[in-house]
Amino acid sequence: MDQRQMHLNLFVHSRGHHEAAWRHPLASPLALTDIDYFTGLARKAEQGCFDSIFLADTLAAGDDVASAPRVWLEPITTLAALIGVTRRIGLIATCSTTYTEPFNLARQFASLDHMSNGRVGWNIVTTWLATASGNFGLAEPLTHAERYERAEEYMSVVKALWDSWTDDAIIDDRANGVYARSGSIRPINHDGPHYHVTGPLNIPRGPQGRPVFVQAGSSDTGKAFAAKHAEAVFTAQMEKATAGDFYADLKRQAVAAGRSPDQILILPGLSPVIGGTEAEATRISRELNDLSDPEVGRRRLSGRFGGHDFSHLPLDKPLSPEDFPDPATVQAARSRTEVIVGLVRREKPTLRQLLGYMAGARGHFVTSGTPEQIADLMADWFESGAADGFNLMPPILPAMLDAFVDEVVPLLRRRGLFRSEYAADTLRGHYGLVRPGR
Repeated sequence: MDQRQMHLNLFVHSRGHHEAAWRHPLASPLALTDIDYFTGLARKAEQGCFDSIFLADTLAAGDDVASAPRVWLEPITTLAALIGVTRRIGLIATCSTTYTEPFNLARQFASLDHMSNGRVGWNIVTTWLATASGNFGLAEPLTHAERYERAEEYMSVVKALWDSWTDDAIIDDRANGVYARSGSIRPINHDGPHYHVTGPLNIPRGPQGRPVFVQAGSSDTGKAFAAKHAEAVFTAQMEKATAGDFYADLKRQAVAAGRSPDQILILPGLSPVIGGTEAEATRISRELNDLSDPEVGRRRLSGRFGGHDFSHLPLDKPLSPEDFPDPATVQAARSRTEVIVGLVRREKPTLRQLLGYMAGARGHFVTSGTPEQIADLMADWFESGAADGFNLMPPILPAMLDAFVDEVVPLLRRRGLFRSEYAADTLRGHYGLVRPGR
């Protein structure tokens, strides 16, 4: 039997996942609106034979935009540009079920799948950002339950649209004047509580049938949604033990939903500061933390908890769960609030320490060390059943991506844990996913 190998996704965020990365001398000098910045990262990840590259999104300018660069190019448009400069790597874009019409999304991703010859994935989000609602004509944000209720119907609509053409619908018989089999293209006539869509889609079925479905929610509702729909899950886990519990639970839920456990990949976020020595890695980590502004972090923490006021909390007093709203009452990204409160319950950090950790990668696993130490950690998580691979979140871009590809990837290859070349041409092929039938 072939040795099981891990999957690697590059998550591109600002000039790195540490909130102070944009100020560090190792960060790219390019503007976040310069397409060359993104194409350079995509090429480097493809050089490393990564499965995929992932672009997040936000639908409103943050109130900290003056001191934290979190505005960049729109993901779907950017993906179209990356298709032209890559050949094998998968390309995943975020798009919201809350603020995007199903027909538009289905059409855009079908187009991208054709353009890329089957390398596209969709990161499914139910937008929680309170300030986004005003940009889309809503008086107030939808609740957590409302967002997921709409998302379930949304998935039914877009799946039906992608399946509204058979794979062999196009004949393109020029001699006889027949372009397509009319009986192979059918309306969907969806009439639900939230969406009314006639269909069919006005573009043929893509090479993958449907884009790969990616999801990142870790709340109970989010996990149930993932178990039913997701094919790759990007999850925030702060320690191996909880990552293993999440992994086992979600695989069980997928089986209960009638799916094979190998058809849902779980990729915890990993944000490693890599140095030639431990001392160098520690120095870079300290430089990043010294560049952070705790008041920026406090405002960001408030946003994570739906605008809760943390201004009264002193920076250097140990925290307790009672300092936070109950995650079950938060209408924002509930999974991340549960991670934060869980950390506080276990470790009782001060607010300054919590904000320092959150500055690193917003609740994902942050570490530092030599290439050998990072490879050891990844192998340990992978082989002990805590991950199918990793959602790599370099704290500084492109420096820490370069270090990972040049120094860590060769170590993983020597252990037989990661590919030396691509064996497939589609994202489904890289991930080992079955192409959905119609």
